[in-house]
Amino acid sequence: MYGLVHVILTTFFSVFFRFKVSGLENIPASGAIVAANHISLWDPPVVGCAMPRQLHFMAKEELFRNPAFNWLIRKLGAFPVKRGSPDRTAIRNAITLLQEGSILGIFPEGTRSKNGILGAPEPGLALIAIKAGVPIIPTAVIGTNKVFCDGHILPQFEVRFGKPIVLKRENDAKESMEAMSNKVMIEIGRLLQTDNTNKQG
Repeated sequence: MYGLVHVILTTFFSVFFRFKVSGLENIPASGAIVAANHISLWDPPVVGCAMPRQLHFMAKEELFRNPAFNWLIRKLGAFPVKRGSPDRTAIRNAITLLQEGSILGIFPEGTRSKNGILGAPEPGLALIAIKAGVPIIPTAVIGTNKVFCDGHILPQFEVRFGKPIVLKRENDAKESMEAMSNKVMIEIGRLLQTDNTNKQG
């Protein structure tokens, strides 16, 4: 099912949104976390279609309350996470997937940014990466928040994968985890800034 949906949506994005993907050479063959900014409901399928391999998303538990949608997104590899407090079950699920060699998708901010500006990351990003022993791929999603906004009808969708970031455990303090997660957000910001620089040039 995942393969069929992937082909259909990728074709749709390519035809109507001139879908562009760069940095695929930065995706390792084994487990990794794809950490992206979150600006629209389009983001999960867009990032998923940018990946040649299946992407398992950690998604907010509210999305799983509707039985039909719950069935669909679980079939597509998503699993729930509680927001606002550490969810040990979700963290264990994420670590298991990563150690099995899967690619995990996470939106570190935990919620969508309504103005496109990067928010503060949840410290769980660094914790999962360190415990699973996998790199984090900073990822920039561009254009998905412009559909039918500011005069745009069909803006270009773009996904940029940055170079892997390998985090080293210093200590388990919350402040340390936050600092490492912030490092990833800085790299995502640089990928987004590249887009702004290109527009100004």
